[in-house]
Amino acid sequence: MANLVDFVNNELSTRKDFPEFGAGDTITVYYEIKEGEKTRTQFFKGVVIQRKGTGATETFTIRKMSGAVGVERIFPVNMPALQKVEVNQRGKVRRARIYYFRELTGKKAKIKERRYKN
Repeated sequence: MANLVDFVNNELSTRKDFPEFGAGDTITVYYEIKEGEKTRTQFFKGVVIQRKGTGATETFTIRKMSGAVGVERIFPVNMPALQKVEVNQRGKVRRARIYYFRELTGKKAKIKERRYKN
């Protein structure tokens, strides 16, 4: 039965090539919104709190500050309305799920940038 579920998930789910990103990275997600008969593209820019699940059920959570209020949004990776994902900054964190980031404010809420040696 598990093989059948895996087969359906792999064959019928639409795969999109998004860049690699993880917890602590600042990304911009562009997605389509339908308002009546019109469609428009909206973006959501924030820090990735977590990635969860595998395959067709994989999701990622993004958090941004809107004024003094924190806003979190969960996006399924296989959502048809997702158009593209841009990685703006790579973050240096030690955990895969940075829930502690919700309580931080001001300078403490900054995440150091991850640098790569060429």
